[in-house]
Amino acid sequence: MAVHYNFITRWKIKAPLEHVWNAIYDSEQWPNWWKGVMEVNEISNGDAEGINSVKEYVWKSRLPYTLAFKMKLKKKEQFKMLSGDAFGELEGTGTWYFGEKNGITFVQYDWKVLTNKAWMNTFSFLLKPAFNYNHNIVMRWGAEGLAKKLNAELISY
Repeated sequence: MAVHYNFITRWKIKAPLEHVWNAIYDSEQWPNWWKGVMEVNEISNGDAEGINSVKEYVWKSRLPYTLAFKMKLKKKEQFKMLSGDAFGELEGTGTWYFGEKNGITFVQYDWKVLTNKAWMNTFSFLLKPAFNYNHNIVMRWGAEGLAKKLNAELISY
């Protein structure tokens, strides 16, 4: 039986909203600055706005496994929100929210997924805390990598 996970990640970075948005939106470049992102490959490019585009992501963390899944972009509000559906080894939705005030960009990522790997579901009663910790580490790497990429101050993650 699949196990559900709900994560909310918040970053504050002293950088222009447009720069933060562009770095997140251009996910094919993530492996260049986000530790843990091994590969991002475009499967289909969707419409002129990128809606219904599909990208495949391969992630690696401190734990001895990788996760591979695809994301289909379903909603896009320039400089405000990106939302997509995940399918593959993870299934669910991921939504990025963006805002800016006084030169500080606020980013929130809501990740609501379930696992499709049998071993993850079988041992979730033991490993769920490790999976939660692992998610937080990978997202911290993203915040730190983004700040470094933009030569910006990371205020919080």
